[in-house]
Amino acid sequence: MEHDVGKWENILVFEISKFMAIGVLVWTLPSSLLVLIVSFISVVIKGRKNRKRAVGFFHPYTNDGGGGERVLWCAVKAFQEESPDLDCVVYTGDHDASPQSLMGRAIDRFGVKLHYPPKVVHLYKRKWIEETTYPHFTMIGQSLGSVYLSWEALCKFTPLYYFDTSGYAFTYPLARMFGCKVICYTHYPTISLDMVSRVRDRSSMYNNDALIAQSTWLSRCKVIYYVFFSWIYGIVGSCADLAMVNSSWTQSHIGKLWKIPNRIKRVYPPCDTSGLQVLPLERPPKTPAIISVAQFRPEKAHTLQLEAFSVAIRKLDADLPRPKLQFVGSCRNKSDEERLQNLKDKAIELKVEGDVEFYKNLMYRDLVNFLGNAVAGIHSMIDEHFGISVVEYMAAGAIPIAHNSAGPKMDIVLEEDGQQTGFLAQNVEEYADAILEVIRMPELERLKMAAAARKRAGRFSEQRFYEDFKAAVRPILSHASK
Repeated sequence: MEHDVGKWENILVFEISKFMAIGVLVWTLPSSLLVLIVSFISVVIKGRKNRKRAVGFFHPYTNDGGGGERVLWCAVKAFQEESPDLDCVVYTGDHDASPQSLMGRAIDRFGVKLHYPPKVVHLYKRKWIEETTYPHFTMIGQSLGSVYLSWEALCKFTPLYYFDTSGYAFTYPLARMFGCKVICYTHYPTISLDMVSRVRDRSSMYNNDALIAQSTWLSRCKVIYYVFFSWIYGIVGSCADLAMVNSSWTQSHIGKLWKIPNRIKRVYPPCDTSGLQVLPLERPPKTPAIISVAQFRPEKAHTLQLEAFSVAIRKLDADLPRPKLQFVGSCRNKSDEERLQNLKDKAIELKVEGDVEFYKNLMYRDLVNFLGNAVAGIHSMIDEHFGISVVEYMAAGAIPIAHNSAGPKMDIVLEEDGQQTGFLAQNVEEYADAILEVIRMPELERLKMAAAARKRAGRFSEQRFYEDFKAAVRPILSHASK
């Protein structure tokens, strides 16, 4: 009995001390900061009271044209089917976006037919998440900027469910403060353990400048920065009520960083396998086409593809038809436009400009035509989290030549019924050899491999995405409705 009395006395003393400490802290705060804190709390309380029965999709770039945007529209459609009573609201920084234009974009660019147009909330602070805003410490800058952008979004419209489809994990604690259930679809972690390892090993890549890689002192500083960021990223990510991930590789990294294994569900992204699987496996006999479908971003490593294609052309047997390489992608901003122009200049430098074609921001139906004529599809991003374009190649009957890492290696380019489904490569020589092997392949052998690849691609269909997606969100929806 005396032990219990002592226990409660200690608790009482602790609580009194805590409130006294808070009182002292408030008393010593500058009046301007105190006003700011009070204003912040009042806005949050107002937002919590005015929450709407809706799901808000935080997707600032609704014109990026990549696999992430496809996931957005398929996720909107899945919610419309699973909970028709929920409004679907898209937070976008594209000021010309309207409900009708976004619905039209979903069908024109991705073949996704929404049941009704989503509502739109326009954001005007998107510059705070653009990489050009942060020449240095870009990762932390964009992450903190996303909190500011999310503040604008949630102040304008507070939904019951906050759904991040762009990987802005730093916004999750704020959404929780506004009383939202936080759901996310994570294509890749903002930082991965592989990134930390590469900086430690002083490997030069698109996210590790050569100047830093060559300096022991700068590399050590960057390792400290990455380790600290990983710790913070783990904390904010753990605020998700449900984290859907797109591959085995992403699941492994997110699980280690966020430490919420019971709230992580693997849901492979929606790939248009049904629309592409009706294409004939036979290809035009004259000029073999090799297609590369990817946004014109640095991590997609288009230059490697050009160099490998150049090597393959030089090694090509005289009696074989000369192939052509077709780049199909989208540009988000001026940097992407410049990158595209640099690729064109590189093709001239390598003396293959007559064999290389560039297509920007194609409509979906045009992309299907290109895929239907390609004998192979090339992909070269290191640690591509999944690789929707690789699945699209396989579904369309184009032999995939993908990077030997992450999603393509772990989930996609695997044997189907004991039959090889494509090629994996890591450097210019390996890519060049794979290109040559496809071109030299007898037609019967190519058809056999293409058929196996197409069968495997069926594992990543849109229908499978809808089924797995709905199964993942159903417990969250049913729990909130009680």
